[in-house]
Amino acid sequence: MADRWLDDEQQRTWRAWLTVSELVPRVLDAQLQRDAGLSHAAYVVLAMLSESPSRSRRMSDLARRANQSQSRLSHTVARLEERGWVRRERATDDGRGNLAVLTDAGYDVVVAVAPGHVDAVRESVFGPLTGEQTSVLREALEAIAEKLDPDRSLRVRDGNDLPD
Repeated sequence: MADRWLDDEQQRTWRAWLTVSELVPRVLDAQLQRDAGLSHAAYVVLAMLSESPSRSRRMSDLARRANQSQSRLSHTVARLEERGWVRRERATDDGRGNLAVLTDAGYDVVVAVAPGHVDAVRESVFGPLTGEQTSVLREALEAIAEKLDPDRSLRVRDGNDLPD
């Protein structure tokens, strides 16, 4: 029966994870709203587009990278289109898919907002940690990701190695 429940250390760790996973996005959202009138979800979309050499991505790839459902991404992109920061285009390679394309104005937003966002991430996530704790956290998170996705089919690869 005892194996059915988390032990005290696991319970404290789980509760800490729940708290952090709620507070970090809230803090980052507040910073982005204050600095740019932008949600964290919208910023992630802009950032993922800015990291592509062509400043564009298939909507399906963008949804995966931004950790949004297709429906939520469509709404996010629509709001960004209204602001002139993103436009949608038909994919030229097959004509079936849609691309989200970062406009020059959208790129300017990313360039302007990114330093404050990086500062907020650094302060809220890494500020309380030592270098050793940061390494341990990374290793722990990588171990969890490996357990949840051993064949790496659910993860977006690092960098720009997926086709645009």
